[in-house]
Amino acid sequence: MKAYQITKGYSIASLSLIEKDHLQLLPNQVLVKIKALSLNYRDLLVIKGVDDWKPPVGRIPVSDGVGTIVEVGSEVTTVSANDRVAGLFLPNWLDGKLTAEKLANPLGGKVRDGLLQEYVVFNENELIKVPAFLTDSEAATLPCAGLTAWHSLMEKDKIQPGNTVLIQGTGGVSLFSIQFALMAGAEVILLSGSDEKLQRAKQMGVNHLINYKQFPNWEDEVLNITNGRGVDHVVEVVGSDHINKSIDAVALDGTISIIGLINGLKGNINTVKIMTKQIKLQGINVGSKEMFNKMNNALEVNNIHPIIDKTYSFDEAKEALTLLERSSHFGKLCISL
Repeated sequence: MKAYQITKGYSIASLSLIEKDHLQLLPNQVLVKIKALSLNYRDLLVIKGVDDWKPPVGRIPVSDGVGTIVEVGSEVTTVSANDRVAGLFLPNWLDGKLTAEKLANPLGGKVRDGLLQEYVVFNENELIKVPAFLTDSEAATLPCAGLTAWHSLMEKDKIQPGNTVLIQGTGGVSLFSIQFALMAGAEVILLSGSDEKLQRAKQMGVNHLINYKQFPNWEDEVLNITNGRGVDHVVEVVGSDHINKSIDAVALDGTISIIGLINGLKGNINTVKIMTKQIKLQGINVGSKEMFNKMNNALEVNNIHPIIDKTYSFDEAKEALTLLERSSHFGKLCISL
């Protein structure tokens, strides 16, 4: 079978396409034929060997994918051949609060191979069935982007009618956040540097649109829209010093969910305002299988389809990753097998 491996070059260009054999199944394992993959910014950090994401040479990257079970071990009871499943980004986090043990062994990173290959072996408890009404590519967007947005808005903060949510950008997590916030009856304010993307978001039902290139002090615009109050929740995907703008835009006793790091891994943050405004600054690390099940139910009940910008072939994986790096997409970038 074909697979992409990271080489000592640690770059998209140096990814190596190889032929490899899959492992023999243990009694509690299944073999999944991958049908579609979805790309995340974290995949770039792994491939480029950035900071704590740097894997050993030979690692197979990419965490999110959907496939069909083609072989099951002798002791498997929870899934069957022909089931369509996604791998869990954090395979050990089935329910409850996050612990060090549940955080271990994430897919496609420092310690474990990912899904940029034609077949993958999983333990049966590391999988979840995906909604039948979604395409393979749509379902492949759920494990990271979908679940992260769900965890932030619906599990941690329990967004409800009357709340106001500020969402930054139009990548996968951001668009899922729009869909879940609107589903919950919240008012959404969206930031983007592209008028074209803002208009596409307007068609999704977003009423308040801010082009941050035209309004670099966009936090003032947020305060104007909310009559000086600020928003109840910020989906922060930029990170670094940019968080200070979110601190200014959030309401007293509001929440900022730190989800993205596209502007850097560190920043100087105004801790005085966090204290005086009683802001809850929370990190969101994907979510559990229990949350995933709740999200799947909500997607089905509300007929929510993930938004995909473009789908590439397996042979075009490097091209897809290069486009991800440019951050010019609207929604998710996927790979179809």
